[in-house]
Amino acid sequence: MEKREALPQRAVLFPDVPPHWGFYGIPQDALGIRPIYSSRGNEFEIIIIDDGSPDGTQEIAQQLIKIYGSDKILLRPRAKKLGLGTAYIHGMKHATGNFIIIMDADLSHHPKFIPKFIRTQKESNFDIVSGTRYKGNGGVHGWDLKRKLISRGANFLTQVLLRPGASDLTGSFRLYRKEVLQKLMEKCVSKGYVFQMEMIVRARQLGYSIGEVPISFVDRVYGESKLGGNEIVSFLKGLLTLFATT
Repeated sequence: MEKREALPQRAVLFPDVPPHWGFYGIPQDALGIRPIYSSRGNEFEIIIIDDGSPDGTQEIAQQLIKIYGSDKILLRPRAKKLGLGTAYIHGMKHATGNFIIIMDADLSHHPKFIPKFIRTQKESNFDIVSGTRYKGNGGVHGWDLKRKLISRGANFLTQVLLRPGASDLTGSFRLYRKEVLQKLMEKCVSKGYVFQMEMIVRARQLGYSIGEVPISFVDRVYGESKLGGNEIVSFLKGLLTLFATT
């Protein structure tokens, strides 16, 4: 008989819902996540942070609450877009679990990787488990050659300048111990793409252990992903700031 791995009790799933198109991703992620947990007899909750998106995100979340119950689906909206870091803080206030898994709700991050995140954490008692596109069989689908080259180049620069001890700094599919995430949020000051990098760099500084799980990242199944000159300049400025201050 196949032995199923035990998952941490009250593991928390905290989809990061991008404004304007979260409508599409939330039901898919919720439906994909629930079987992973319910089949193993573990408790879970999905915390949905919606920053005032006009596309029906909150209405869809209310439908999910009717299906799965308000103890499993927690809708915690905000009046307007206030930034990724504050969304994490807002979500943590309502999280009851010992572990928090942060993921995009647009199907860029697939719930099928969650058991491996948890198994990796249990095997080595990691403080953080980070999804990586740049290790093992990890990869990216849906990007053109230009975007792949930019991503690879940016990742190479971060490795040379910051020596973070992790192969993918800009991804957001991660598992954290709740208390570790709280401490990192107190230390991090960056915004945008650089925020995710700073989380890992600060974790290294504070001596937290980091494991990695290769993942397949699928560029926004729903919605549009943009990477322009302003984003690249902002990334470079943030990278140099981290290099000078860490």
